[in-house]
Amino acid sequence: MAEQILILDFGSQYTQLIARRVRELNVYCEIHPFNKIPTLTDDIKGIILSGSPCSVRDEGSPDLDLDSLRGKLPILGVCYGAQLLAQKYGGNVAPSEIREYGRANLSHLDTHSSLFVEMTHGSQVWMSHGDTIKELPEGFDIIASTSSVRVAAFKVEGEHTYGIQFHPEVTHSTEGKNLLRNFVVQICDCNQEWTSDVFIDATVEELIQTIGKDRVVMGLSGGVDSSVAATLIDRAVGENLICVFVDNGLLRKNEFEEVLESYKGLGLNVIGVDAKQKFYDALKGISDPEGKRKAIGRTFIEVFDEEAHKLEGVKWLGQGTIYPDVIESVSVNGPSATIKSHHNVGGLPDFMNLKVVEPLKTLFKDGVREVGRALDIPENIVGRHPFPGPGLAIRILGDITPEKVHILQEVDSIFINGLKEANLYDIVWQAGAILLPIQSVGVMGDERTYEQVVALRAVSSVDGMTADWVHLPYEFLGKISNDIINRVKGVNRVVYDISSKPPATIEWE
Repeated sequence: MAEQILILDFGSQYTQLIARRVRELNVYCEIHPFNKIPTLTDDIKGIILSGSPCSVRDEGSPDLDLDSLRGKLPILGVCYGAQLLAQKYGGNVAPSEIREYGRANLSHLDTHSSLFVEMTHGSQVWMSHGDTIKELPEGFDIIASTSSVRVAAFKVEGEHTYGIQFHPEVTHSTEGKNLLRNFVVQICDCNQEWTSDVFIDATVEELIQTIGKDRVVMGLSGGVDSSVAATLIDRAVGENLICVFVDNGLLRKNEFEEVLESYKGLGLNVIGVDAKQKFYDALKGISDPEGKRKAIGRTFIEVFDEEAHKLEGVKWLGQGTIYPDVIESVSVNGPSATIKSHHNVGGLPDFMNLKVVEPLKTLFKDGVREVGRALDIPENIVGRHPFPGPGLAIRILGDITPEKVHILQEVDSIFINGLKEANLYDIVWQAGAILLPIQSVGVMGDERTYEQVVALRAVSSVDGMTADWVHLPYEFLGKISNDIINRVKGVNRVVYDISSKPPATIEWE
């Protein structure tokens, strides 16, 4: 079993980011809700207590028995985690006189502390809290301060228990990675041996032991998650993996043919299914976004089940589930109140009476890409932007028709290929075009037109939880707009979406 850091989640929006930063140090870690602490096995080398939107002063705020953890393993409390440590042992946590959000600098720093090795006085950190630790318990020593926060960090005498009031996991904390490395590698003594190659070898061996000589069926999407998962399963069971790639009529231009060709190059056993008309029939007259998702999900299950029943001896269903999906299902607050219907996995295992195998369920998206590159999967798959499961159906506002799909495919193709030709594709996390349910007046030659409006969207992000719109060059946007209007019949106006998430979402539906 790999050495690991245990992250106890109190509901912070940054908890997954802490885990990603630890993983970047080649150290395995897992996130568990504060109220579902796993057994402390020998492979757990340290514990990080996350932040929280709650206040430790509130009745019913997240709490846990810290006596069962203190002194047994190194502990790092981040923001709420630090305040909880202080409050539980006799300190005083009170509302901040000034709400402390944003950049700050460590004006006092105990560089002799193991936590701050190779960090500098004045180091910039990111604050995000409404409470402040006013007084520390006996035996807790201040090891860092800012101009407005006296207790920016502390250490408990005689044990490796630390608390910090700032967030080292965000990029605004310029030496945050140093701090996390000091805690994880120096204080917790982790060996940094959790690499892509180690993950591949261990996962393939586990798949061999789990699946044996059974047959596995898997639906491919053309995206990085399903492609990497299929390649790992293929390494374990070879020809006993049968992949199904369904053309739902909502893919990008020429994507069905191009992706099938890529999979042949990977040596995967792939069945391509043209089901465009079935999906168009199921979507006819539906404008509600959730209605479209459900219609696509139902149709996918029907098509996939039909193809799977043509195969004999299938006992397993392969899926490209990744770690954020797993975390969501066991999060502190439970699954989100409103979850968008998934396009291809909801209810599928139960419907088909198959056991599920999910080789990527411990990885974040960036980890999946690293494993994909280690597996020599082509960059056009590994580096591909995320693409929504329902495809262009949720980028066509209103009902779906083949004509609308064709228009959007042409627009999208010009935009995406333009980004690649201008060497802008890799600086964008996700990009696409949206066909709006409005028409506008235009002038082409001597004639007035009344045609469709499309919006272009390009965002930068780490994991899609938050996103900023990308400041694409005006010259590039001008050229793309001109190319779309000149080359795509039925479009006479192009707009660029300059809203960030939050408050907007990445997709329009």
